[in-house]
Amino acid sequence: MNEVTGRERSQAFEADAVHYAASRPSYPPALLDFVAECLGRSLAGARVADVGAGTGIATALLRERGAEVIAVEPGAAMAAELRRALPEVPLVRGDGNALPLADASCDLVTYAQSWQWTDTARSVPEARRVVRPGGALAVWWNTTAFDVPWLAAQHERIARHCGTVPRSAARPDDATAVRLAGLAGLRVARRLLPWGRTVALDTHLSNIGSRSALLVLEPAARRAFLAAERARLDAEFPGGAVEERYVVDVLVARER
Repeated sequence: MNEVTGRERSQAFEADAVHYAASRPSYPPALLDFVAECLGRSLAGARVADVGAGTGIATALLRERGAEVIAVEPGAAMAAELRRALPEVPLVRGDGNALPLADASCDLVTYAQSWQWTDTARSVPEARRVVRPGGALAVWWNTTAFDVPWLAAQHERIARHCGTVPRSAARPDDATAVRLAGLAGLRVARRLLPWGRTVALDTHLSNIGSRSALLVLEPAARRAFLAAERARLDAEFPGGAVEERYVVDVLVARER
């Protein structure tokens, strides 16, 4: 299989923005509790830039905590979904490599599922430029709960179908995670937060179908995988309710 570029993956997300908004999971309350703990203050009243905001999943949670959020999103379709869901949120088009924000203008800069789309040689200095003294940047992802057998097996099936190597079930230690995230040189706290949700089978299939590895496949190949997965999960969850499990991997970085 030909290697898929980051641009092709981002374009695939744009084309599937509606399904992304409808099916992607949110995050547990413990996530923002941890971010606030690291920040050393309540999120209420904090000036926050949510970078790579997508359809606004994390943006909405930050607003619920009372944060003054500005969403930064490069994609037109994703931005349109965010505007529809959160019309009162200020939204600017841009990305983490060149933030369209003033120096020292934010208490917190967040990247929910979006840090991997940045070039850390550019995005780290940009975040440090925008964050006020005493502020922080936080990056997090919903990751596979490898200790759940059916999810681990599904993860391997997706990788095989897409012609990629399955990610190891072993998570990097804290020092390795900081290095891989490009945050070396900052004071970084990390936490792994298990959580889950129960959704209809159609929602689960839409969720996994919105992952970039499947989105970039030819439509017929994508449909074939999802049809086979429906048959498997019909047997696994005969009531039609799928118990998804995740581990949020969150890193909060501050100046030393």
